[in-house]
Amino acid sequence: MPQTATEILAALDAGRLSARDHAEAVIEQATRHAGLGAVLAFAPEALRADADASDARRKAGRAGRLDGLALAIKDNIDTAVLATTGGTGALHGPAPSDAPPLARLLAKGALAAMKTNLHELAFGVTSNNAVTGAVHNPWRHGHIAGGSSGGTAAALAAGIVAAGLGTDTGGSVRIPAALCGIAGFRPGTGRYPSGGVVPLSATRDTIGPMARCVADLALLDGVMAGDTSTLAPRDPGSLRLGVPRRILWEGLEPGVARQCEAALETLARAGVTLIEADPADLWEDEAAASFPIVLYECMRELPGYCATRGITFEALMASVGSADVRGILESQRGKGAMPVTAWRAALDRHRPTMQRNWIAWFTDHRLDGAIFPTTALTARPLGEDDTVALNGERHPTFGAYIRNTSHGSLIGAPGVSLPVGLADGLPVGIEIDGLPGKDRALLNIAAGVEALLPPLPPCPV
Repeated sequence: MPQTATEILAALDAGRLSARDHAEAVIEQATRHAGLGAVLAFAPEALRADADASDARRKAGRAGRLDGLALAIKDNIDTAVLATTGGTGALHGPAPSDAPPLARLLAKGALAAMKTNLHELAFGVTSNNAVTGAVHNPWRHGHIAGGSSGGTAAALAAGIVAAGLGTDTGGSVRIPAALCGIAGFRPGTGRYPSGGVVPLSATRDTIGPMARCVADLALLDGVMAGDTSTLAPRDPGSLRLGVPRRILWEGLEPGVARQCEAALETLARAGVTLIEADPADLWEDEAAASFPIVLYECMRELPGYCATRGITFEALMASVGSADVRGILESQRGKGAMPVTAWRAALDRHRPTMQRNWIAWFTDHRLDGAIFPTTALTARPLGEDDTVALNGERHPTFGAYIRNTSHGSLIGAPGVSLPVGLADGLPVGIEIDGLPGKDRALLNIAAGVEALLPPLPPCPV
């Protein structure tokens, strides 16, 4: 059976595979891996009907570019047929319409096969959801899949589907991709049409494709962005990658450090030029901008989304079951709410400073990209929602996992996480970030790097 989306579509086009047979394989795998908690909404008979319609289109010569490909869709992305719940109790049933980027995929014949589990309201990094249940990591049951797009990552790693969608506000595509051993792409700000997502932050939210290889990321990205350019993997000898050691390479779990340093050695041997240099300080501005933007915007955008779904914000709040998410939202309802002055300073001063420093660093060193570990640590056991162990000390769970991903989303830069190896049997990810507006160039770089990295062994599930 083909393993990647590109292989599945090639088999469908060549007549070696029918959309119905592909759908049956997805149904079989979803049933087999139900214990992972990755899937929320799933309608096998509807998927069979959609697959039969796809086979009819292909037979009639009317197949779209993605016709018959089954996708997993994170359950904070609006779908007009399957329920959209945001992983919380008050949201029920389908959304009024499909999210615009998803609508572009469906228009090319892709099948919305299932909705996947997530951290409640996408407000966390573990996908340990008290309302819908926890998502388990396919590499080690009882460990987190990462978040907030943990369900899509787990479904891909387990082989339920070959590709799918997550969302990324501060790392929610890249973190679970790293922890589950798959590839994940956060596009630059504004690359896809906006809207159609249970909101956290209009400034930082984006849908992002998740898959098992860069070619599949580029396939979905091209359709969602309306970008018809062909993926062109970069030759290693032409690449200049910055290695920003400060913060991003510090305090790593030993196994993460070993795997990522080994990756750098592999790239250098292949001819990639590695530039050991840091941008002008990003971290003071990142700390001043990150939470003000998300918290201020969430409390203004989420009530409006509730209205489109026919519920009140009070009803939503009453249904929140995860203690960490409830605590965050409740903190913004009184005197401790994020002030408009902090939000304005984040947008007018701190974020632009980060963007200038990032662009200047690329320009000064003639960089094609930046490379660093996606997360400082591998997956930890479920239930460690407040703190996790890292190098003999306890660290806040959210901060430990989001440390290396938040700055990219604030800058609005595209970022790709690639699997780079295993540490104590758990996946490690390495991230390559680019310049804002250079998404396809980054995917070309990632494809070139991916070809040099050793593949992971089969997932043990």
